[in-house]
Amino acid sequence: MPARLDDAALKQLFLDARTYRAWQPREVPDSLLKELFDLFKMGPTASNCLPARLLFVKSKAAKERLKPHLSAGNVDKTMAAPATAIVAYDARFFEHPPKGQEPLSGFADKPERAQTAALRNSSLQGGYLIIAARALGLDCGPMSGFDNAGVDREFFAGTDRKSNFLCNLGFGDPAGLRPRGPRFDFDDIAKIL
Repeated sequence: MPARLDDAALKQLFLDARTYRAWQPREVPDSLLKELFDLFKMGPTASNCLPARLLFVKSKAAKERLKPHLSAGNVDKTMAAPATAIVAYDARFFEHPPKGQEPLSGFADKPERAQTAALRNSSLQGGYLIIAARALGLDCGPMSGFDNAGVDREFFAGTDRKSNFLCNLGFGDPAGLRPRGPRFDFDDIAKIL
């Protein structure tokens, strides 16, 4: 039986973790991104469909390709971030399972069902990415302020991949933090039946 994480771990993953908008000028090594991937990939999805696809944008040239597709308020923080993950999904994930797994049935002739499963499960996997990044000591700045169609044309042309959201990754600068926004209390939005 798994043991409860200690308070320090809970603080790092949730309680003290924040959405960063400013970044220290420290590189995120490729080896750390690969370690992040190795944690991210272990999170569960429906029927092990695993639709998420990641593109880590790090180089200046790649960042310049991303820049025109960002909302104005996301340009500076994204250009300053050491890495930006484009969390995308394979719209035909059911045809592309991991090695050793059979293709998933019930999606090829049901495009709405496939789209719902791809978006839902890649979003779930994006949450795993954030938790895994925090577990490895990285800070995150997830966002949806960008032109999905533009990013898809720029980075995924000729593929079945579609962007879901972006997540800046690196070592956050606490000086750029905003006050934490309010959260709901249990009775406001939850119920036990």
